[in-house]
Amino acid sequence: MNIEEFLRNVDRSSFSTTPYLRKIEKPWGYEIHFTPDNLPYMGKLLHLNEGAQNSLQVHDQKQESWYWAGGNPIIMLEDSSGTMQEIPLLEGQGYTCVVGQKHRLRGGSGGGTFFEVSTQETGTTYRLQDDYDRSDETETGRLERNKLGA
Repeated sequence: MNIEEFLRNVDRSSFSTTPYLRKIEKPWGYEIHFTPDNLPYMGKLLHLNEGAQNSLQVHDQKQESWYWAGGNPIIMLEDSSGTMQEIPLLEGQGYTCVVGQKHRLRGGSGGGTFFEVSTQETGTTYRLQDDYDRSDETETGRLERNKLGA
């Protein structure tokens, strides 16, 4: 099939030029989702307040990558020997976390902001340690949160 034929057959009914943005307040800061939840991938901006951290967590299905977006973000990431490494994220650096790899994000001096891209928000996020006493996040809980717009 050539490009002209391909373009003639494109179903444009799902095309949109409407912007999307959803801010979710978190106990450690906030997330801004810039991709709708129904896509096979997710894009976020995460801001962690100074000294705040999300849970030490591991995913059973989701993979994530982070890139510096501002401030002094810190990644804690499990290495191949099972040891947690604390890594100050600097401009021009990106890191990826695969399924089963423990990780945590923290806001350093003045806070830290990350771009995050990931596979779809599926499966369970197991919280191994959480400063805010939150339980594991399951698909059912995520669906309920999304219905409430939280």
